[in-house]
Amino acid sequence: MQTNFSPEQLKDPLTARSNKILRACVHCGFCTATCPTYQVLGDELDSPRGRIYLIKDMLENGRDADEKTVKHLDRCLGCLSCMTTCPSGVDYMHLIDHARLHVEKTYRRPWRDRALRWMLARVLPYQGRFRLALWGAKLARPFAGLMPDARLRAMLEMAPKSLPKPVREDGVHAPIGAKRARVALMPGCAQRALNTDINAATIRLLQRAGCEVVVPQSFGCCGALTHHMGREDDAHHSARATIRAFLDAGPLDAIIINTSGCGTTIKDYGKIFPGDADAARVAGLARDVTEFLDQHGLPEGTGQALRVAYHSACSLQHGQQIKTTPKSLLTRAGFTVLEPENPHLCCGSAGTYNLLQPELSGELKRRKVAALEAVGPQVIAAGNIGCMMQIGAGTGVPVVHTVELLDWATGGPQPPALKAVGGIPN
Repeated sequence: MQTNFSPEQLKDPLTARSNKILRACVHCGFCTATCPTYQVLGDELDSPRGRIYLIKDMLENGRDADEKTVKHLDRCLGCLSCMTTCPSGVDYMHLIDHARLHVEKTYRRPWRDRALRWMLARVLPYQGRFRLALWGAKLARPFAGLMPDARLRAMLEMAPKSLPKPVREDGVHAPIGAKRARVALMPGCAQRALNTDINAATIRLLQRAGCEVVVPQSFGCCGALTHHMGREDDAHHSARATIRAFLDAGPLDAIIINTSGCGTTIKDYGKIFPGDADAARVAGLARDVTEFLDQHGLPEGTGQALRVAYHSACSLQHGQQIKTTPKSLLTRAGFTVLEPENPHLCCGSAGTYNLLQPELSGELKRRKVAALEAVGPQVIAAGNIGCMMQIGAGTGVPVVHTVELLDWATGGPQPPALKAVGGIPN
């Protein structure tokens, strides 16, 4: 793609990077075939290629974002399926990040939108606030149908029927047997409020694998949620706090992440903070839990014979390019792994997307749940809390984290989500 940025514009590092990204695009349109929103809407401007044209026009002309551009950029899930498909290696992730930052700086949204986004940025990344909000939403859930705004209804409907009791994982968890590695665990922010079973299973599994597991105290958000909303200051503040927490944890062999949305962002810290050695060091240590276990080795176990439909989170398969590893680990642990049709398509969760774009998110959820249920699973596994909540709201099949199944198969307890439906017969 030909671009015409001025020398003055190219002095800005973000613009210079976006210029290189835009020039890599050859208009082939392969991305449209794998874009979830284009699949639903059929509008060229709701495809990566269409959005690239909108971004180019906005940035190249140095103009403020307008309503039309914002509408189509907001509809982008940021699932990055287009990057997996693109034969030219277009770095759409950093292009859409730059565009969203530009939108946030130059476009004044309607007051309802501003209020909602401000609230999400001030609540979701903070475990205590989020837990309080979930309790409020749980109480108000019976009245969701009376809400005139679909986004408010989506917020109320997101609240689970029950909330786990707060659990403190902070501290050092000793390895079982000989110590083979020292790792830190990123416990997540929303995850700690929504599902405490995931971190508990992760810690047990790593301990049995000979790991000393460090969970830094007072851990907050990695910055992913606000980063993808274009709120640069909030995102950078959270990211720098995360970097400090990991550096203060002492010598580490790896930083373990069991929520893939966080993993994609943390692995990108070196580019978010170019030239920052500490950011690059943390990014280089970051490993998805399945990525680490594949290299380090699973603990021995008896295995479990169970039909598992595996949902590959977009942030894992597209953002981190980890595609076969979780399925291979589940198979090695004795499970029969089933893959649904169109596994590359997003479930519609995508961070705050299910709250900001509830209609599109709902249609993507319906399609994903139908595809998963069609393979006849006893349980659905995923590697991201957002996907688990999204899919779980649309199906009666129990949904658990991949690490919970691996923990169970290698000596841990049966996942509580399976017990809640009366257990799963082998």
